[in-house]
Formats: sequence, C-alpha cells, structure tokens
Amino acid sequence: MSLDYSELAPAWISAIAPYQPGKPISELERELGISGIVKLASNENPLGASPKALAAARAALDEIARYPDGNGFALKHALAQRYAVTHDQIVLGNGSNDLLELAARAFLTVGDKVVYSDHAFAVYALATQAVGATGISVAARDFGHDLEAMRAAALAQGAKMIFIANPNNPTGTFLSAAALQDFLRALSANILVILDEAYNEYLPEECRYDSVGWLKEFPNLMISRTFSKAYGLASLRVGYALGNAQVIDMLNRVRQPFNVNSVAQAAALAALQDTDFVQQTFALNRRGMAQITKELSRMGLEYIPSFGNFVSFRITDAIAVYRRLLESGVIVRPIANYDMSGWLRVSIGLESENEKFLSALKRILGEQQ
Repeated sequence: MSLDYSELAPAWISAIAPYQPGKPISELERELGISGIVKLASNENPLGASPKALAAARAALDEIARYPDGNGFALKHALAQRYAVTHDQIVLGNGSNDLLELAARAFLTVGDKVVYSDHAFAVYALATQAVGATGISVAARDFGHDLEAMRAAALAQGAKMIFIANPNNPTGTFLSAAALQDFLRALSANILVILDEAYNEYLPEECRYDSVGWLKEFPNLMISRTFSKAYGLASLRVGYALGNAQVIDMLNRVRQPFNVNSVAQAAALAALQDTDFVQQTFALNRRGMAQITKELSRMGLEYIPSFGNFVSFRITDAIAVYRRLLESGVIVRPIANYDMSGWLRVSIGLESENEKFLSALKRILGEQQ
C-alpha cells in the first residue's frame, strides 16, 4: 500500500487551495496556437520597467556569482531617506506577498484569529491558514472594507491581526485617510494592522495620504508596498514593509537570509529614483481607466469605480465570456475565487491593448444577443 504523504502535513496545510496566478501569454499561445495576445490579467505595468531600472539590473548581472546583500543596505538607505524612517524600521521582501506571509509567521500561531474583508486579496487568507491561525472574513460594504464591522469582529473574536488593502484588490475600492486613522485610534494597540498599499502609487493626488507618518502614533501598524506594480518589476519580486522597529525585528527573525536577490535590489533602487517613469505610469493609467470605464458604461455593464490599475465589471456568464476573450487573444481575470462569480477583472493596458479588449468584449456581447 502506498503512503498518502498529504497525511503527514498538518490538517490546515492540506486544506489550503493553492493560489491561482493569472494565465501567462506563453500558456495561451500553446493552448490556442495564436499570437498577438494581450495580457490584462495580473495588474502589471504596460510600460514595462523604467529604463534606469533595466540598466541597473543589467549591470548587476556581472555580480550574480556573489550572494546578495542580505541586509539590502543601499535600497534600505534610499527608502529611509524617502520616508524619513530608520533602517531598523524597514524589511525587504520577495515581493509584498513575502512580507504578508512573514508577518503571519512572525506573530501568529495555531488558534490565533485574523480579520480581513470579503473580496480582499487572497493571500491574507492563505498566509493565515498556512500557520494554523483562523481567518475571519467580514462582509464587505459596497465591495470594500467595512472598518467598523472589522473592528467589532476583531474585538469580539480576540483577533491578533487585521489585514487591510488600500486600494483593495480585486475591487479597487479606497479608504480615506480619515477613515483609516479613526479605525486605528479606536483599535486596541495589541492588535497588529497590516496595511497593504501595493497600489498606492496609482492614487490620484486628492486621495493621497502620509501613512508612513502615522507610524509614530500607531506602533501596531505595518505598511507593505511593492515594486511589482507601478515600478514595473513584477518578475524580480521585490517589496518592502515599514513599521515599528520591534515589529520589523520579528519579521527579520523569520525572513530568509537572502530573500531579495542582487538584481532585484539594484533595479528597485534605480526604479525608486525614477520619479518621471512613475508619473508616466500614473498618467497612462488614468487615461486607460477613463477609456475602459467609459466604454463599459456604454455597453451597459456595471463596474466598481477603481483606484488601482484595474477595474472589475459584472457580466452575465462571466466564465464563458472569459473563455471567449481568451480565444480572441485577450487575457483577463475571473474572480469567482473572491466570491464574485459574476465578475471579471481587467488590468489597464496601453491604449491599443485596452481597445483590443473592448472590441473583443463588444463582439462577444453582440454574439449573445
């Protein structure tokens, strides 16, 4: 009789449904034998990466036989200067996913309670379950975080940690600075709040706020950000978290010694300094968002106003439409795993990519009539 090795794993690990990434272009090319595919599924930067980041990455290749700087001094130093924090308030991660998981590993154990919102980033639940903690998903309000309900759930359940995404993925909803500050002030200081700001750079000027400045008032706050989105370094996997030095110290205790490679560190350092590229990315995203939402409205489709670089829209028979879009060479993202089975999420691309998506969607809807 062969051994079922899954029985050797803890029950909470066996119960995990693995994260499903967006379908890559190469996979669709193999499946359908088509080219000219537009990928609008993973919220990537359609401009690619900053030329300065690419140059820095190429230069770093000469040293790939050496281990990277395990402390990430140069990148931390630049971040410390940018945000007026100290080095011991910064931890680097293999993407921001790594940081969310490090927070869970550092502070949670079997039986601990964690609060997050319905329709929020899937990794919150995965990171929680991976350490045997119990996740409490709180009903969303208008597809976004209901902060009062989350606070009440945390207090009632004795939660140790709360995950908040702002803007939220996959719904794109936004919480104001005032709402977040009121929430933090009403919360017990022994509950850690992980504020995931992966899409922070896409916020319009009137919505931006200085969450880093809040760290002095709220030592239980940790902010995670990434270079994967606006900075265009998704494949290099580099993110960072800012927080109280004691909180960051705990993450460093469970962090892999060389979790951010040297090429990623060099590219991220150059990308951080290329403010012109980030501004170009922001402007392109604003134009593309207007382009897509205008046409969704003309097609009579409901969508959730988004503050990220993507928009989710409701459509009849979403999976069938998703498959027809694939056949048309357009990859979007079904979000049924976020309890949104009648919705698709589309990333904002170049103007021509957005147009290809919109033209294909119009054609598909016309065929259904």
